[in-house]
Amino acid sequence: MSDALLSMQGVAKRFGPTIALKGVNLELNAGEVLALIGENGAGKSTLMKVLSGAHHPDSGEMYLYGKPYRPIGPLQARHAGVAMIYQELSIAPDLTVMENVLLGVEPGKGPFVDWSAMRRRATEALGEVGRGDINPAARAGDLSIAEQQLVEIARSMALGSKVLVLDEPTSSLTRRDIENLFGMLRRLKSQGMGIVYISHFLEEVRAISDRFTVLRDGASVGGGVTKDVSDPEIIRLMVGRSVEDLYPRTHHTPGDVVVTVDRLAGRRRPLDASLELRRGEVLGIAGLVGAGRTELLRTLFGLDAVKQGDLRVAAYRGPASPASRWEQGVGMVSEDRKTEGLALELSIADNMTLSNLSSLVSPWKQDENSWPWIRKLGIKCRSPRQNVGDLSGGNQQKVAIARLLHHDVDILLLDEPTRGVDIGAKAQIYQLINELALKGCAVLLVSSYLPELLGVCDRIAVMSRGVLSEARPREDWDEHSLMAEAIGTPFGTGTHG
Repeated sequence: MSDALLSMQGVAKRFGPTIALKGVNLELNAGEVLALIGENGAGKSTLMKVLSGAHHPDSGEMYLYGKPYRPIGPLQARHAGVAMIYQELSIAPDLTVMENVLLGVEPGKGPFVDWSAMRRRATEALGEVGRGDINPAARAGDLSIAEQQLVEIARSMALGSKVLVLDEPTSSLTRRDIENLFGMLRRLKSQGMGIVYISHFLEEVRAISDRFTVLRDGASVGGGVTKDVSDPEIIRLMVGRSVEDLYPRTHHTPGDVVVTVDRLAGRRRPLDASLELRRGEVLGIAGLVGAGRTELLRTLFGLDAVKQGDLRVAAYRGPASPASRWEQGVGMVSEDRKTEGLALELSIADNMTLSNLSSLVSPWKQDENSWPWIRKLGIKCRSPRQNVGDLSGGNQQKVAIARLLHHDVDILLLDEPTRGVDIGAKAQIYQLINELALKGCAVLLVSSYLPELLGVCDRIAVMSRGVLSEARPREDWDEHSLMAEAIGTPFGTGTHG
């Protein structure tokens, strides 16, 4: 047994014939941030659910504060000092902030809730995460996503937690929110808290973690001091092989214009967008959350109404319904795969073939048509009959892309196609986008991840407050100039280069 704040030794977990964890070891010290890294399906979530009491391990030992630790449920884990903040927040939106912070441990005065004590304790907990300015009586559902996340963290502070686990905490945050979150985590670290930080973004891992542990196929395969290891070494541990070049650098030769947008405006966003998309190219759109990038793609695909402007897709002019866009060879991958991009209760085969069922008259035929895409995209599943909702986020995203490929579209509208996707799956998706462009497909790519845009796109435009800039060659941009354009600083005012 070590002197670590938290120690997990030989933790194993099986679900029927599936081995999720194979004797995993992990140690977390007081006053440090440990990054837990691995591809989707590597076992990170299962390991943390064991830690938080949601799953019981089949074998192995856990120690907290040097004493044996084996919670029978999440509530007991929280009372023991372990708090888990999931990517999908567990805020009760109709309750107040203070009711959320002290949910289950409300201070009482006889048989009644002591509201003044609740307000005081909630304010203290919010102060510990640097947001004492949040009104404890406000409705939690009215807060921003970043503020709701801090309310969840404040809840763990109110319970006196010493171990905090954050699962992909920045997936829905703006850059400023991320900086604020990192500042808060550094404060908690200085107070002796141990933090497990799960992320797919290696730059985040470098910015916030002291050490890292890598899981692959349910086993711990390596780790170390973050600053002492290069990105290629971490990637090799994650995927079991070297990823020499994450971004393909193949030269694309643009062809005919297939999409023309002139002074397009939607009902709310975009306000003014003009662009030309050609066959055989990848055109990227950068911008901050809420700038109107998603609304532009939705308007092109017919999901949102056109208010004014001119829109041409191949030989077709003007707005069209999504069904008509499919017939015109246009497909879209939504950024919200859980509610718009996929039917989670249906099978992989159903999701892949729903938009093109004319020749598929039986489940057997659907499966036959699904297997090639499952193999080509490396989708990890039992069979085409498995429910999409059972897959990891990265594999769900591959199914959403496979639907477009099955439909044989040649104009692809991709909205955040690698959000929540691990590094190995990202490399596969980037390679696929490159292959599609080489085949003559036209790809319009929206992404909040600037290295991704610079890595895979031929030209990039920036959406700022609903207005789309002129598209420029990738070589004319860097991260600084893209961000300057996104926040409204004119291109070429000294931030570029």
